[in-house]
Amino acid sequence: MTMASLWIEKRPLLLASTSATRRALIESAGLPVETQRSGVDERAVENAAQTTNLSPLALAYRLAEEKALAVSRRAPDRLVLGGDQILACGETVFHKADNRAGARRQLAELSGRTHALHAAGILARGGEVVARFDASAHLTMRVLDERAIETYLDCVPPGVLQSVGIYQVEDVGIHLFETIEGDHSTILGLPLLPLLAALRRLGCLAF
Repeated sequence: MTMASLWIEKRPLLLASTSATRRALIESAGLPVETQRSGVDERAVENAAQTTNLSPLALAYRLAEEKALAVSRRAPDRLVLGGDQILACGETVFHKADNRAGARRQLAELSGRTHALHAAGILARGGEVVARFDASAHLTMRVLDERAIETYLDCVPPGVLQSVGIYQVEDVGIHLFETIEGDHSTILGLPLLPLLAALRRLGCLAF
């Protein structure tokens, strides 16, 4: 059996995102994938969710569903995957930093503490949700003084500021942590094992 024959659907999985990381994760599992920007205003969805006191995982689901359905309505004949991830430390939900000063503040807040990454996925077809899945990971950051934070920020490329938590564990960000509990794909934002289980339930995979 070749990798191409794992996928039974006539057309590739349509990812409601242009995330290179999520696309690479799907491809690493031998699945064909195409991408399409969802056009969803994530911050607007997050602001609206504040009035309903959604849990971090529920917020991740809300964002994933908005993305999946937005693309599914435009491509009703395709199986669409929407995903999102929320970083929560205690009662605080973290967002991407706007600049280096914001990155410095986030790292100082996370220093010496355990935070959670809640990743949720939605599969949609014909403008309707057909499956949902999630997973969480817990990461404990080392105690970082001001010098350590500045040295770290000097070592990473500017693109890291676009990552919630100001790190990428597959790169220099691994130096920030004492312990990591959770599947690597969950930490990267798309839990593969729950996704594959959902695709098997939908009859999309050969085994």
